[in-house]
Amino acid sequence: MSTLSTPDSGSASPGAPEGSAERVIESLSESECLRLLGAEQVGRLAYTGREGPAVVPIVYKLHEGSIVFHTLQGTFTEADLRTGIAHADYQVAFEIDQIDPDSRGGWAVVVVGAAHHVDTEAERASIIGAGADPWPWPEAEAAHLMRVQPSRITGRLSYLRTMPADT
Repeated sequence: MSTLSTPDSGSASPGAPEGSAERVIESLSESECLRLLGAEQVGRLAYTGREGPAVVPIVYKLHEGSIVFHTLQGTFTEADLRTGIAHADYQVAFEIDQIDPDSRGGWAVVVVGAAHHVDTEAERASIIGAGADPWPWPEAEAAHLMRVQPSRITGRLSYLRTMPADT
């Protein structure tokens, strides 16, 4: 798992006097978000499907700044992410995070963008040739290789900053 260092990520214990720590929320730079995306392997894909809003876990890889993943044969995701219109993309959100309940801190990265099926052999060969094929389960049949091209990447870091004791 990827971690972030914080300026002062020491946290007050749960029984500490009120006011001994303050919640800090910082925005992450796009380059830090991309670093975190590149270091992780599992995230959540959110989209509106035929049954309404859907969020599904996916195994992915970061390739040339985009999220690459497979859908499984016979799943709603495979059908839901087809618009039926040639060269039309489907708008999705993709999220990864790491939360530590003990320190009450963590980070989250959200990518919003267009998802498209990798339908050309040239694009597929480029992804697989670069070692970016994220398919971890050879015994299950993948339906389609997909790519999310980000239009927006945002991230937040949250932690408790220990406050100096009053004297």
